[in-house]
Order: sequence, then C-alpha cells, then structure tokens
Amino acid sequence: MLPNLKLVVFDMSGTTVKDYGEVLNNFYDALVVTGIPTDKTMINTMMGWSKIEVFEKLWREKLRKNGSQNEEEVRLKAQESFRVFSVLLENWYEDNPIEPTIGCLEIFEYLREKGVKIALNTGFYRRVADIIFHKLNWKQGKTFDFSVTSDEVLRGRPAPQMIHEAMAFFNIDNPNQVAKIGDTPSDLQEGRAAGVHTFGLTNGTHTRVELVGFDNDGLFDSLVDFQVFLKEKEAQRV
Repeated sequence: MLPNLKLVVFDMSGTTVKDYGEVLNNFYDALVVTGIPTDKTMINTMMGWSKIEVFEKLWREKLRKNGSQNEEEVRLKAQESFRVFSVLLENWYEDNPIEPTIGCLEIFEYLREKGVKIALNTGFYRRVADIIFHKLNWKQGKTFDFSVTSDEVLRGRPAPQMIHEAMAFFNIDNPNQVAKIGDTPSDLQEGRAAGVHTFGLTNGTHTRVELVGFDNDGLFDSLVDFQVFLKEKEAQRV
C-alpha cells in the first residue's frame, strides 16, 4: 500500500468495466451520421474526455476550416452529435452484457479491507454511468464509495475537477493520500493535474506504447498487477 493512502479514484470504461469498443464505435457512427467524417484513431486520442467536449472540439475544427468561428453554431452542432451518440450508447449498454474487468472486484475488496475509499469517475454522463451500475448491481456504499461523471463538473478530463470532487467528498486535502488509475492519456493527465499518484492500465483502450509518453507513476497490464504492486508497497513498510 502507498504510504497514507486514503482514496483510489478509478476510471470506468476500460479500467473497471470491460471495453468492447462500444464507445469508440458509437462515437464514430454519431460523427458520420451528423456530418463529420473522421477516423477512429483520431477519436481514440480523446477517449476519457467529457463526450460533449469532444464533439465541441471536432465541430469547432470543422467549422473553422469552413471559415466560420461562430460558437453558437459549434454548440448547436455538438449538441446534435451528442444526442445521436447518447441514443446509440445508451441502447448499446441496455442491450448488451456488461462485465467488470479482470481483478476489479478483487482490488475493490482489498482496498475496502484496508479502509481505503473507492471512487469512480468517468467521461460518461450520469445516465450512462447509472445504466452500468444497475446492470452490474454496483451500489454506492457497498461496491464503491463515491462516483462522479463529467456532466457534474465544469470541466471534465484532462482537468482535475472530478478528482477534486472525490477528495472533497471524503474531506481529503492532501493529494499524496490519493491515487488515480485509468486506461487513457486523459486519465494520466487528470491525475497529474490533480497532483495525485497516477497510474495507467494497458489492457483497456490504449496500449503501453500509447501511454508511456504521458507522465505517470507506473503502468500495469491489469488491475491484478496493480493490486500486487500495492501489496508489495505494503510489505515494504512492515
């Protein structure tokens, strides 16, 4: 265990919830339907961001190329893309099996036994997070201790506000008592921006090669390996 660790903030899709490419695929489909032909590689670089912010960025870039810098047009276009994406994604999660990632429930149990709080944060909005929680039968106060979604803060990842919300919920002021783990560059950037211990997973949406260039305190092949790391840290302190 890291010294004085009180809180671990976990990402959801790709970190604690298995990712089958559904977010990337539905993003791509929504963009094509609403008029932004693109490629999945480019979209993947923004995985973990607030979804509406991704659409705003892409529409702003497209309209600027067409000679327009009208922010109201950006907002309206982004909202339409987001609406299409939301329908596609919610339907996917309602109609398909959802599973925790390997080692997820085990590390949750380990942390709870040690008195360490578990927070979940996500680039999803609350409706999608709640669909996932319902299908997994995950409950706050039982499976995890707190959750926050990108639509509940002024700025989602890579800004640190969701981590700050979790820290405030548990009255934690010291970032050295907090760890963040996720599978995207934006997770690592979020952790660094918050000044907390920052770790990455390479079995989600991004590979080790894609994550290694972002500042972090360690990359792990799975949550199983992250739990082993925490246990080793604990043994070193005994």
